[in-house]
Amino acid sequence: MEGTTLIAIASIVTAGLTIGLGSIAPALGEGRAVSTALSSLAQQPDASSTITRTLFVGLAMIESIAIYCFVVSMILIFANPFWNHVIAQTTGK
Repeated sequence: MEGTTLIAIASIVTAGLTIGLGSIAPALGEGRAVSTALSSLAQQPDASSTITRTLFVGLAMIESIAIYCFVVSMILIFANPFWNHVIAQTTGK
């Protein structure tokens, strides 16, 4: 196999693993956050505005982890820095 083929295979597999494994923890974290917020709302309905505001800020921060994983996988697929290195070596420049 050529170097570009190996880089393509490694990039696609790594991008898939990044999305797959990188979305597990945020999904579990969001589920736990919503579960805890709902039980807190059931116990203290007067503090609902504070709890929901804090919940949405926390969910946004948790979701940013999954977005970072998505960005890394898109970089690996479409803007891989290793492509230029391999192409430069094969053309001799």
